[in-house]
Amino acid sequence: MYLSLVATYDVIIIGGGLAGLTAAIHLRKESHRILLLEKETYPHHKVCGEYLSNEVVPYLLHLGIELPTQIEINTLEFSTKKGRSLQLPLPLGALGISRYALDNCLYKRAVELGVDFEFCSVESIEYKDDIFTIKNNMDRECQGKFVIGAFGKRSNLDKMLSRKFIARKSPWLGVKAHYHWPEFPDHLVGLHSFEGGYGGLSKTETGAVNFCYLVTYESFQTKQNISEFNDQVVAQNPYLATFFKKATIKFEKPLSIAQISFEAKDAVEDHIVMCGDSAGLIHPLCGNGMAMAIHSAKIASELIHLYLKKGQTTRAQLEKEYALRWHRTFGRRIRTGRRLQKLLMSPKIAELLFSLAVLSPAVLRSIIKKTHGKPIEV
Repeated sequence: MYLSLVATYDVIIIGGGLAGLTAAIHLRKESHRILLLEKETYPHHKVCGEYLSNEVVPYLLHLGIELPTQIEINTLEFSTKKGRSLQLPLPLGALGISRYALDNCLYKRAVELGVDFEFCSVESIEYKDDIFTIKNNMDRECQGKFVIGAFGKRSNLDKMLSRKFIARKSPWLGVKAHYHWPEFPDHLVGLHSFEGGYGGLSKTETGAVNFCYLVTYESFQTKQNISEFNDQVVAQNPYLATFFKKATIKFEKPLSIAQISFEAKDAVEDHIVMCGDSAGLIHPLCGNGMAMAIHSAKIASELIHLYLKKGQTTRAQLEKEYALRWHRTFGRRIRTGRRLQKLLMSPKIAELLFSLAVLSPAVLRSIIKKTHGKPIEV
């Protein structure tokens, strides 16, 4: 679909990941004109843990989204880099589902509802006289009353908006690939640490095992490439050594993403309402990023709908209320994840925490509870 010279919408969403697609579906169901701008066509893979907490499933079903076949996960396995491990039940449980399948499922639902899509890159955003004007890399313009920023962990748009975190280098690199390993249990999600990082293992809807890990550049740069790093560093964890010995990679090569920042971000920037990773990123060890992206889209969509339909608030009030709700809903989770990540990256403290968890599993259950939310009411 091609835009006219200047097409006008109620809401323009930049970024077609979980947050952007969810917001598009929610707002279109409320009969608003929606345009979603996304760089890549669907379906496509993304660097992601592919663990969807059950807290958001009722909301997705409420939006009319028929989830593809998925794996039901109810147990967490944790291991230190020396191979000490334990298992415990997950309070809410989760679904194992690839971003390849889930994003495409949401995309099809959005198209079905009449959301307009433009596959392009955004070149500029201007806010003037209460209207946004966006130009893309195909020299076309569109205008909207609201813009939702859902462009992910790190984008050139962050530089365009002069966001504070983007000026500082981040020490983190993410790596992900799917593997064939039939004997990996369906019900299990594994969290396994190694020198300079940690990774998650879980099955997806195809039966493939997703292995996604986060590592510091300091650790990664000691080796020549991902393959060498996996063999010589990641596989120092006995559990992961077994994984690499038995599993066969299904991708041509692993996907990677650089400069992943966990620093604080503003929920609203230059009147743009930020959702998902654009608003804040929880450490992957908490396994809650996908659910947070979807939940943040719900919060933003509800407030924008009230503004557009009922005019009960000003833009300034809406922006203040969204920032307040975002921090009230996700602030503690992100702070807990940040503190937990610092502790687990210290081998001595990690071993101490592990011993404590063995003696009192309730401690670990309490930590999991603090990084997850309650089921969303619809």
